[in-house]
Amino acid sequence: MIAAAYSTPSVLVFATSALLILVGAIGVIAVKNPVHAALCLIMTLIGVAVAFVAQSADFLAAVQIIVYAGAIVVLFLFVIMFLGVDRREHIHFEPLVGQRAFAGVGVAITVGGLIALMARSHWVSGATSVTTKLSAGSGNVHELGTAVFTTYLFAFEATAALLIIAVVGAVLLARRERPTPSQEEA
Repeated sequence: MIAAAYSTPSVLVFATSALLILVGAIGVIAVKNPVHAALCLIMTLIGVAVAFVAQSADFLAAVQIIVYAGAIVVLFLFVIMFLGVDRREHIHFEPLVGQRAFAGVGVAITVGGLIALMARSHWVSGATSVTTKLSAGSGNVHELGTAVFTTYLFAFEATAALLIIAVVGAVLLARRERPTPSQEEA
């Protein structure tokens, strides 16, 4: 029996992490205030970190909290507050006609594709553990550092450049002339 292979604490940890991930992800989509959406994103990232801890990937859990929940989301919050995006805007105005219908079709295709992929793989998500034994005489951090700064250096630097470009692009696209109080009254 498969259920006998899992202990109660591991099932509770999995259920807790899954609940944090799902509630946070739904909150990111459902809330209207961008600051609250960023806080829900932090909840999702903490849930992923709990899932990493359950898989004995402690380094990845720490990186998840420090880098993503700590640095990236703080950067998002800084940009949101700097640009004043959290202020009320006219949501009935649609700059691209049909964008909501197009987004709905895109979501339906994506969800349908994911369900089809999972059904084709017989609902198996992969190995029960994502960690492997360390090679004798070397540490996990040393192996990770060697891989990041040799094999994956270009991808690492390209990701950093893309993040910077995305933030600069968001600032340029969201920047607009703010009406003065005299213009608002007119």
